[in-house]
Amino acid sequence: MDIDFVNSSWCSWYSSPVNLIHGLNEQQKAAVLHTEGPLLIHAGAGAGKTKTITHRIANLIARGNPPHRILAVTFTNKAAGEMRARIRDLLQGRSSMPLVTTFHSLGVRLLREFHETARIPRTFTIWDRDDSIKALKNILDRLDMEESAARGYLSAISREKSNGIRMKEYCDKAQTYRERTVAQVWEAYEMATREEDALDFDDLLLRTLSLLQESDRVRTLLQNRFSHITIDEYQDTNGVQYEIARLLAGEKKNICVVGDIDQNIYSWRGARIEHLLQFEDTFPGTTVVRLEQNYRSTRTILAAANAVIKKNLRRKEKNLFTENPTGEPLMIYGARNEIDEAWFVARVAEHLIENGTRPGEIAVLYRENFQSRVLEEAFLNFSVPYRVVGTRFFERKEVKDTLSYLRAALNPKSKTDIARIIAVPPRGIGKTTLIKMLQGGEASLPAGVRAKIAAFRELLAKIKYAAETLPPFEAIRFTLEASGMEAMLKNDTEEGIERLENVRELVNLATRYSDLPPREGIEKLLEEAALQSDQDEIEDVRSSVSLMTVHAAKGLEFDCVFVTGLEQGLFPSIRQASEGERDEEEERRLFYVALTRAKRLLYLSYASERAKWGQRERTMPSEFFEDIDPRLTAPASLENTTEKTIELL
Repeated sequence: MDIDFVNSSWCSWYSSPVNLIHGLNEQQKAAVLHTEGPLLIHAGAGAGKTKTITHRIANLIARGNPPHRILAVTFTNKAAGEMRARIRDLLQGRSSMPLVTTFHSLGVRLLREFHETARIPRTFTIWDRDDSIKALKNILDRLDMEESAARGYLSAISREKSNGIRMKEYCDKAQTYRERTVAQVWEAYEMATREEDALDFDDLLLRTLSLLQESDRVRTLLQNRFSHITIDEYQDTNGVQYEIARLLAGEKKNICVVGDIDQNIYSWRGARIEHLLQFEDTFPGTTVVRLEQNYRSTRTILAAANAVIKKNLRRKEKNLFTENPTGEPLMIYGARNEIDEAWFVARVAEHLIENGTRPGEIAVLYRENFQSRVLEEAFLNFSVPYRVVGTRFFERKEVKDTLSYLRAALNPKSKTDIARIIAVPPRGIGKTTLIKMLQGGEASLPAGVRAKIAAFRELLAKIKYAAETLPPFEAIRFTLEASGMEAMLKNDTEEGIERLENVRELVNLATRYSDLPPREGIEKLLEEAALQSDQDEIEDVRSSVSLMTVHAAKGLEFDCVFVTGLEQGLFPSIRQASEGERDEEEERRLFYVALTRAKRLLYLSYASERAKWGQRERTMPSEFFEDIDPRLTAPASLENTTEKTIELL
């Protein structure tokens, strides 16, 4: 392909000549200028994959492909938002934009558009994980089974759905006691979702796949609608996502997938590494591009990361390199216990901040969520500002209550939402009345109680009218006032003010959708709330150190990174995978992800003993330390966080 085409024949709708390939390395250029047929981009950590993807999409548009016929899919709202913003900048204000979305949001979009063909109501409710667990607890209670097992059953059902297995298919093949029990629970769970016109996370994908498989008309329409498809983080696709991408690509096979086998860390969530390994078999004639130049980390950090990951056998050969400086050695800290480790991390973070490092450029990573508690105590003790990633805005009670009013108003069948808000604030309708109300037994209730139920339904009707006629932020303000929630929070002298600020922030958030028709705006807000991930909560917060799991850190970067709890049994973990065996290579990939989050400075720490299940246990340093050349490391202390290191940051 002629590179000069882009240099000399740039589209007239640009306000000034833009050279799409200026500043790109040769491999990035090759990817950007590829326009027809399947393309596989192996993108190493920090190798500029988002820049490559967005410039390639802009090039497709420059060559005459209508933006609305281009589809780009990734895994988080945050990643989709970043990609969308970069493309908008490249298009310099052009009004038409490609569709950049997540797999789940794409599913919602298609199921609402083709709801009649999919045989579901357009106003279906999206159950988040908490909704699903609550429904399963009710089911287990009815079946005289332990409610505490709800999460386990949800994981089992989700695992089957992610592999494309439908409930009836699973029930027909169930043989063992465990399988028959899961089948019984799944059947009741499926009935509960249908009764409430609800779909859970996995349904959004599985029902979309069914739509594409069963309707030739819809499948052909969508294959013709999207001339070019880009799938980011392809190594994270599960069986259903893989099939959706394959079917949408159709016979044209203008599909570009971007991924890194070395960052495949979600097999427990159904991700299959084979999708990337076998892409060239699935799409014959694939062009392969490898992005191996890292623009993020120092040479020392990359040398350690390459040494760790090369021990894995299930991977495509790739060796990251960089033209960045050599940088500081990796700092190793052996703590007496988890308290000593946490205090060391907090003191070094305090020292860095005092010497000019922005708190937002510091991250503390750990393998398991329980590790955050002692770290939080240390950060509080030293008054170092921090935030724990994973405490989601949309999971706060008052926010969920407000959204439940809107969901119940738009979908009167949503018993889950009605049960949640019927007594928020209290309106004289107790549990017994609620049960009869939901089971259609209102006629047997006293006239006074029936009047209260009628008033509640009238309230929902008013909220529905507001949602269908007012901008989303005004509809939420109306909901807060009309429901009595605002007055209730104002009268709460303890936490009411903080909770009121949270729902007011929800009003602010809703202004993002003011340019959409009222009903569509509310639906998009409810969709975003239901599909929010840990990473979507991460904003450009410069005032706080980020505490998070390594899984949550994937795709992010920080000047200074602490990787804590590097002990045998903790990281790498000894927890058993769903198939019954620990995936040693995935643990190593997870450590590789942790290392490559760091740009300038990297601390690795372990404790000689750690409290577990109320007892103190002696621990051994992680086997990962053996993979790193000792010449790349140095013993860490507060004193050797030198002025030179401060300058680097």
